[in-house]
Amino acid sequence: MAKKKTRAIAVANEKGGVGKTVTVINLAAALTLANQSVLVVDMDPQANATRGLGIVPDDDLPSVYDLIMNNGRKSVAETLVATPWDGLDLIPSHVDLSGAEVELVEAEGRENRLKDALAPVVGHYDYILMDTPPSLSLLTVNVFSFASEVLVPCQTHPYAFGALAELFDTIDAVREEINPGLIVSGIIPTLVDLRTRVANAVMDQLKTDERYRDLVFETAIRNNTTIAESAEAGKPVVFYRRSSYGAIDYNALADEVLRRAKA
Repeated sequence: MAKKKTRAIAVANEKGGVGKTVTVINLAAALTLANQSVLVVDMDPQANATRGLGIVPDDDLPSVYDLIMNNGRKSVAETLVATPWDGLDLIPSHVDLSGAEVELVEAEGRENRLKDALAPVVGHYDYILMDTPPSLSLLTVNVFSFASEVLVPCQTHPYAFGALAELFDTIDAVREEINPGLIVSGIIPTLVDLRTRVANAVMDQLKTDERYRDLVFETAIRNNTTIAESAEAGKPVVFYRRSSYGAIDYNALADEVLRRAKA
């Protein structure tokens, strides 16, 4: 079988609470509905993407920690978990990953542990989507070292908008030192409620700021309680309640991601 052209996408923002993890879960699921094969790599020690895909982190379940530590004591094939949905696989996280930061400090090739470990599955998936911690860390650097592009969820709130500059500086530094081909492929407005003055003001800022305006997706993810309900149920919203605003928005986002790939 011919190898696929894999898009390795980091979903990142150094501010927490902006919809990063739910974007990983639901964009991944929506892409499978468009006949794309997707691997989710949960690089956040909180393991919320793992739980959101119906997998309970467990000491007996090989995780991304096992993949990148101890010179890869587990292979990528041993850490892959099939989710209940066709075409959607997961490399789960574990709380042990929070200690990897310290353990990696003196490790040789520390920035490229994830890149080296995932090399065998490049070409086997259409998309590899990676969740990242809500802070700059060696785990985030590992994701940026492997990724070809970054998607940035941005809550329509002044604090989230203000944090974009720091994230873009980080990406510039990684591009200069580690991964010259890394690009920001889009900014996704999240938790949007256009009934509020603040949300409208931030949307205007995103669409007019010369640093960001060409990157902003047409699709905005509306504030929708069903997204949170589906995460608690361990089921992507596009499968949990197909008629919800959350499902409609993430399906539209997947369509736009695919369109942009062809542009």
